[in-house]
Amino acid sequence: MNKLLASAAFGALIIGASSASAADLAARPYTKAPPAVVAAVYDWSGFYIGINGGWGQSHDRRVFDPTATLVGSYNANGGTVGGQVGYRWQSAGWVFGLEAQGNWADISGSTGNLVVPGGTVRSKMDAFGLFTGQVGYAWNNVLLYVKGGASITDRNYQFLTAGGALASETGYGTRLGGTVGAGLEFSFAQNWSLGVEYDHIFENRHGATFTIPGGGSVTGFSTGGDTDLILGRLNYRFGGPVVARY
Repeated sequence: MNKLLASAAFGALIIGASSASAADLAARPYTKAPPAVVAAVYDWSGFYIGINGGWGQSHDRRVFDPTATLVGSYNANGGTVGGQVGYRWQSAGWVFGLEAQGNWADISGSTGNLVVPGGTVRSKMDAFGLFTGQVGYAWNNVLLYVKGGASITDRNYQFLTAGGALASETGYGTRLGGTVGAGLEFSFAQNWSLGVEYDHIFENRHGATFTIPGGGSVTGFSTGGDTDLILGRLNYRFGGPVVARY
């Protein structure tokens, strides 16, 4: 009986010591899972408005058609400034858009009249508009795009006398044509972007009637040519924040 009691007491002592040792062990430290990596992705979708400015060159080839006589051929150069408004929507990396652009211009030039000694052949574009669709691809906040559509130009063609007086002119008139172009745009803030763009306006040569000051007119001439533009652009986009991608 005494041996049984002693064995029981010894067992209880061992169990108690084991429990105390387990209680003294430090709790397993809790390790928090690392946060998921979040990449900020720029979204080009939304309405935008902006300004542009740059340089243009327009060709004029003046011919008297009944005799196929070249009167003068030259390039008119000058500056331009204007604005644009448009809308873009993005699907994965592809960006599609529509845009209307209007510019004032001072693209003018002249050359000597090959038929009238001392005379001058001159022209000036004072405005143009572009109405285009866009297709592009975006690498986050960098967008490369091409564009195409319709154009409208306002230009005056003139003949000057040897003394520099106005001999005849078409007067400012608008002409419809086509346009193609390409651009590269970079977003430097959430809603702001800077870009550079090249545009080619197809005007082609066309028949023109020249009005003489004081009355009368002269027909039989064809004149005009295409225009090339290099523009810097600044746009503000109306839209939400960049999209977070995990």
